[in-house]
Amino acid sequence: MNKRVEPVYLEDKLQEIRADGHLKYRSKSLPTWCPGCGYFSMADGLTVALNRLGLDNRNVVTVSGIGCASRFPFFVNTYGFHTLHGRVLPVATGIKIGNDALTVIAVGGDGDAFAIGGGHIPHAARRNVDMTYLVFDNGIYGLTKGQTSPTSALGFKTSSTPYENGDAPLNPMMMLLSYGASWVGQAYAGKPHHLTDMITAAIAHKGFSFLRILSPCVTFDKTDNTYKNLSMMVRDLPDGHDGTDMMAAMALAMQDGHPALGVFFQAERPTLAEVMQTSIDRAQQASAT
Repeated sequence: MNKRVEPVYLEDKLQEIRADGHLKYRSKSLPTWCPGCGYFSMADGLTVALNRLGLDNRNVVTVSGIGCASRFPFFVNTYGFHTLHGRVLPVATGIKIGNDALTVIAVGGDGDAFAIGGGHIPHAARRNVDMTYLVFDNGIYGLTKGQTSPTSALGFKTSSTPYENGDAPLNPMMMLLSYGASWVGQAYAGKPHHLTDMITAAIAHKGFSFLRILSPCVTFDKTDNTYKNLSMMVRDLPDGHDGTDMMAAMALAMQDGHPALGVFFQAERPTLAEVMQTSIDRAQQASAT
């Protein structure tokens, strides 16, 4: 028997959204991404997550590099910093060191994160800087009109690889796990409610949290990472997955052909600020003797 579909009335939905409270985290600037882009669900997921966590707008900083994701600070009602290409993590680290009370959220795409900015990831991860890194991975350079990126699939044809991409794609999940990130998760823009839950969990984690968000580029990718293909590929994490088991997380990350959604790994260890404070305390004690 078919389930009856209840009608949705626009005015009722608008009242529900206003009452929720997350609109206070949206700026007055309207997003300018292509219609259908997964970035819209990411932007909404971030504002809902900030509202759930009850964070003060004045104590949140959104930092971006270059690419389609670089526009993020303009669309959220927080402090923002639009940095240079690939330099989001060192700038975000500096902000966090300058004021550890701030909630720092770094955003970037697969090109900004894993190409020009890839050298900064291991150091932010190993130092356990208390920030959240949201990487929107569509496997293509969208802002510069559709060239291959570090996560483009083998055989992918673009303007920069008209005779097919011959470079093996980088595995972001394996990369972050091996570099020692203390929270590693994966989400999909086509599952916005789960995405919102994952963003919330990533921000709530104390330490360096990395969330890879699979997202189609509806303008320049009509064949590979489309909504249709990704919806068939993604799956939930296996029942009973132990998020504290690094080897289990690594095994899941190696199955990148059918990406699992959820928290792969999480661990509690001292943050960069705590390590620095310990050094300061020891130096003060030494100077007092």
